[in-house]
Amino acid sequence: MDAKIRLYVEHPLGVGQSVPLDKGQAHYLFGVMRQAVGGQVLLFNGQDGEWRASIAKAGKRAGELICEEQTKPLQMPPDLWLCFAPIKKARTDFIVEKAAEMGAARIVPMQTEFTNSGRIQRDRLQAHAVEAAEQCGGTYVPEVADMVRFDRLLHDWNPDRRIMFCDETLAASQIGSQMDTAGPWAIFIGPEGGFSQKEGDRLRALDYATSVSLGPRILRADTAAVAAMTIWQQALGDWV
Repeated sequence: MDAKIRLYVEHPLGVGQSVPLDKGQAHYLFGVMRQAVGGQVLLFNGQDGEWRASIAKAGKRAGELICEEQTKPLQMPPDLWLCFAPIKKARTDFIVEKAAEMGAARIVPMQTEFTNSGRIQRDRLQAHAVEAAEQCGGTYVPEVADMVRFDRLLHDWNPDRRIMFCDETLAASQIGSQMDTAGPWAIFIGPEGGFSQKEGDRLRALDYATSVSLGPRILRADTAAVAAMTIWQQALGDWV
């Protein structure tokens, strides 16, 4: 029997391992997806790869799965962070979902001078990252960090992690042309209206930051995040 349902669990996975289900997972499997004892489910936890498990117990508020065999090894994403300024709720959700799908290792919301959203619901965004990983076949879920101020983020920055600064003031001919160094990276995406002059100047002055253009048109912040990750993945990531 082929398993088509994938679940992220915070529990060790291995042959014969029993995996308890919480209330939400039990409702989804048995109430929404109409699964029953003997059904097959794919599990991953971000550490042990993907495993096929069978349903041993099914209830309205709980359940139990038993791991049978590994179906995928752990596939880690490139060491890439996406640092972005949150925007409207649905579009911020979109950025987190696509970052998880496209291979970000960590997602960092940042408060810039022009950021419209002063707060985020980190747990909700983390749940979106989990859902994206479940749906796209990933075996790793990126962490969504708490929102941090732009200046604090750079103050604590490790210069070994290079920054791809998406600079809308550059000409289109400079799209990703200077990105030729492997290793840890981060993409910086500004808010609607872009980074302030002060923030842009600070990024341009960093020896470990590379300014790139995303093309001749000004992109919305959510579109820019997808475009930037595509450029980075094609130049330095695991799409190469």
